Amino acid sequence: MASISTNSEPFLTRVKEAEKDKFMQASVAKAQDAQWEKRPAARQELGNWEDWRNLGEQIRQHVIKYLPDYLEEFSNNVEKRGGHVFFAKTDQEATDYIKKIVEKKHAHKIVKSKSMVTTEINLDKELLKIPDTSVLETDLAEFILEEDNWDEPTHIVFPTLHKNRDQIQKIFQKLGYKGSNEPGEMAKFARHYLRESFLKADLGITGCNFAIADQGMINLVTNEGNADLTMAIPETQVVVMGMERIVPSLKEAEVMDNMLSRSAVGQKLTSYCTFAGPQVAGESDGPNDFYVVILDNGRSNALGTDFEPVLQCIRCGSCLNVCPVYRHIGGHGYGSIYPGPIGAVLSPVIGGYDKFGDLPFACSLNAACTATCPVKIPLHKLLIKHREVMIDKMKVDHSFNNTLMKVAGVGTAKPILFKIALGGAYLGSAPLSRRSQTSVENMYQFGHIEKAPSLAKGWTDVRSLPRPAKHSENFRSWYKQHEAARKAAQKGGEIDG
Repeated sequence: MASISTNSEPFLTRVKEAEKDKFMQASVAKAQDAQWEKRPAARQELGNWEDWRNLGEQIRQHVIKYLPDYLEEFSNNVEKRGGHVFFAKTDQEATDYIKKIVEKKHAHKIVKSKSMVTTEINLDKELLKIPDTSVLETDLAEFILEEDNWDEPTHIVFPTLHKNRDQIQKIFQKLGYKGSNEPGEMAKFARHYLRESFLKADLGITGCNFAIADQGMINLVTNEGNADLTMAIPETQVVVMGMERIVPSLKEAEVMDNMLSRSAVGQKLTSYCTFAGPQVAGESDGPNDFYVVILDNGRSNALGTDFEPVLQCIRCGSCLNVCPVYRHIGGHGYGSIYPGPIGAVLSPVIGGYDKFGDLPFACSLNAACTATCPVKIPLHKLLIKHREVMIDKMKVDHSFNNTLMKVAGVGTAKPILFKIALGGAYLGSAPLSRRSQTSVENMYQFGHIEKAPSLAKGWTDVRSLPRPAKHSENFRSWYKQHEAARKAAQKGGEIDG
């Protein structure tokens, strides 16, 4: 059973909590705005970005189509290099296997690099159940979350986006930090603290950006170098990867790394781009024992269905950085370790509609996520498909909605009825509206509807709904007057000529 849930509270409760966190909202907005500038600039350096997107989509679709073949090829090549591969159907199978490795190796000190998949299977807390075992997250952001009582990440790429420097300073003070809240000073403290742990580690655990099928190697892209130390120093390395995170060869990996770095952080390439496997004979660094755990955990639910394109995802987080809903509620509002548009599509596939059925409706369907996705996942269309599936599955009675749509269709199809509706809209909305001073946040000349009837209350609770204009001042009236004046002026010009 997938364990991607981070909060058992109802969706609307999570949203209300998120709305109170003004720092988080400001931080998310700042990050989105910064990436809005960096991301296009980095992508444009490649030339025709749409051609690159088409290529990325083709690579990912090809791999998904022949996934069993590439997984078998990768597994065989890992074993040829002296490594071990385990296919885990569920999160429980994955954690049980890794715990056996830890116990077999008598590994008491474990270091980890950032990995969404290990968070998905709740690996850290499972390993801590083994007596005399310590687990240390070595990515700076994940390290902060761990030391803050295992707080949940809020972003796929920027996990601590919801924390400010004062909060981080207090977290580090519990570890003996006595410095200021200046980021550079705190980073130096964290680096010194973590370096000692690397040198003492018995076992390292990493994720995997892409597995190279024909080489039996894994590919990691990072900016801190902690993943390299996690792989190079401990005697044993365990790699945990989603079964879809695979490419045929180094040639495709080069393409995907380029697209991932530019889409995730707006860089040509991350600081560290590493290809690794078991220790090569004659070399001193790298693991003597190399294990790869390939995880299904609900991913196969998407194969052969309308949701198969979600498996193309390379976890760049670009869709989060353009999403207005994510901007408003942040990652914790989704209640899944996979937030944003990709989480709203993936979470119901992995975890089911009972837990994550609200997420496909947490979307305005503006399609910005689809437009920015480097591998062209039709995210907004998949969200619509989720809604369709849920309506069919739950056998929702939408006869009332159908009646409303029919009435609206009749009213808008007959000019006389439509004209009457336009004429009465301003007066009819008066009891529901509120007029406030015009400002940047409120640019509605005739006010806005604050409390709609129960059927529309969910809309007006979270959006500003403009009050319709007076009939004499609406667009149609303006256009009619404007056209009359234009024709009169044109006719006058012809007479003068």
